[in-house]
Amino acid sequence: MLSRDVPVHLFSAFVPTPYVPYAVKKLGAAAGVMITASHNPKEDNGYKVYWCNGAQISSPHDKEILRSIDGQLEPWSTSCWEEELVESCSLRTDPLTQINSCYMEELTSLCFHRDLNSRCPLKFVHSSFHGVGHTFVQQAFQTFGFTPPIPVPEQKDPDPNFSSVHLPNPEEGESVLELSLLLAERENAPVVLATDPDADRLAVAEKSDGCGWKVFTGNELAALLGWWMFFNWKESHPDPAETQSVYMLATTVSSKILQAFARTEGFHFEETLPGFKWIGNRMHELAKTGNTVIFSFEESIGFLCGSLVPDKDGVSSAVVVAEMASYLHNKNLSLNQQLHNIYQTYGYHVSKTSYVICNDAPTIHKIFSRIRNFDGEGSYPKTCGGVQIVHVRDVTTGYDSSKPDLRSVLPVARSSQMITFTLQNGVVATLRTSGTEPKIKYYTEFCAAPGKSEVSSLEAELRKVTAALVDEFLEPEKNNLIRRRV
Repeated sequence: MLSRDVPVHLFSAFVPTPYVPYAVKKLGAAAGVMITASHNPKEDNGYKVYWCNGAQISSPHDKEILRSIDGQLEPWSTSCWEEELVESCSLRTDPLTQINSCYMEELTSLCFHRDLNSRCPLKFVHSSFHGVGHTFVQQAFQTFGFTPPIPVPEQKDPDPNFSSVHLPNPEEGESVLELSLLLAERENAPVVLATDPDADRLAVAEKSDGCGWKVFTGNELAALLGWWMFFNWKESHPDPAETQSVYMLATTVSSKILQAFARTEGFHFEETLPGFKWIGNRMHELAKTGNTVIFSFEESIGFLCGSLVPDKDGVSSAVVVAEMASYLHNKNLSLNQQLHNIYQTYGYHVSKTSYVICNDAPTIHKIFSRIRNFDGEGSYPKTCGGVQIVHVRDVTTGYDSSKPDLRSVLPVARSSQMITFTLQNGVVATLRTSGTEPKIKYYTEFCAAPGKSEVSSLEAELRKVTAALVDEFLEPEKNNLIRRRV
C-alpha cells in the first residue's frame, strides 16, 4: 500500500479484532484488514476485510475483491517488504494510542453502575487463550471502576503454539477452560471470563451453588445480556414511545429468546444470515434511519452490547458481563439464577448446538443433495425422529415452504449450505456448513410459553430430535463423519 502512495494506519502492537472496524470508522478509512486465525487452529490463519462502514465485507465487495485478485495473480515488480519504507514513510501512522484511548472512553457508554462496580466484592478470572485480550480487558475493567480480573498466567501472553490448550476455542466449554477454572477455585473467584485469541468472542463460567461450574452457552449468555441491555435502556428511557426505535439483532441459527423479549417489551427484533458481517451491515442501515441497535449476537459466543463496534467484541462484552454479575450479586442473585428468572418471564428456550467434522467437500455436497431429494427429486424430508416437519427453509436455494411465494426472506447464500426445519412439536432445527472450518454444524431449539418450567421434558424432546437430525440426515457412520469431541 505504501509503495503505491496509499496512506496506511498500521497498529504497532497486537490488538483485538474489534479494534480494526472501530478504527475504520473512527479514522474514516476506506477499508480495514485484520490478520487472524481467530479461534481456529494456527494452520487456518487468514484475514478479515472491513469496508468503510466498519462492517465486514459482503456482496458485491467480496466478489469484486476476488475478481481483482484473479486479474492480478502475478506480484508487481515493486512488491517487496521494504523495511525502510515501512518504518520511515510519512504515509504510515500508528493509531494505537488514539484508538485505544477513544475506545476506552466510548466504552463508558455501556457502564451503568460505576459506583457499585467500585465496591464489588466479586473476583473475576480472565483467560486470553494465548491471544491478545489481556491488556485490553484489564483496561476495560479499570474504565468501569472494577479491580482488574485475575489473569490465567499460562495463557496471558500471545503464543502462536497455543501451548496449554488442545484447541484455542473457548466455545468448546469446560474441556478447554481447565486452567481458568482451577485458578478460580484457588482464588475463590465465582466468575470466569475467557476471550478467544483475537478477543472478539467471550465465554463465561460461574461457580454453581452446589459443586462444579456452569459454563453458559452462547444462547444463554445472549438471554442474560439482552435482558441486561434492555433493562438499563428502559431506566434511562422511560417514555414507551422511544421503544419503537430500538432494535436487537441475531443470526438465524441463534436462539429466538430476543424475539420473545421483543414480543413482550415492544422493541424490534430481526434475524440475519449467519456471520456478524450481516449484523454489522444491518446496524449501519438502521442507524441511517435513526434507529438504535442495543444488542446483537450469534450463538457461537459472539456478542455486541450497544453499537460501539459494527462487529462482535469480546473486550466490551467481558466487562459488561462483570457489571451485570456485580449488580445481580448486590441483589443476592447469581447469573444462573437470573437466567432462570428470564426464562420464567419470557419462556424457556432450550437449545443444542454442535457439529460433525467432514474434510471431504464432495461428501458434504452429497449429504445436502440427499436432503433436498430425500423423498424423491426435489422433495425434502417429511419427518425427523417421527415428528412431522411442517416447514422447510433452504437459504442455499432461496426456498421457504412457509411463504406464499415459497421464497426465503433471507438473502440467498449459494456459496454455503444451510437448511432449516420447523417441526410440529415446536422445535426448530438447522444444518449448515461452517464458513471457516471443515464442519457441518447443527442447531436445535425448543421454545416454551412464558411461565412453563417443564425443562426436563423440553430437554428430553430436544435430545430426541437432535439425535434424529444427525443420524437420519447426516448419517455420520456411513459418511465417515467425526462427531464433536466432548
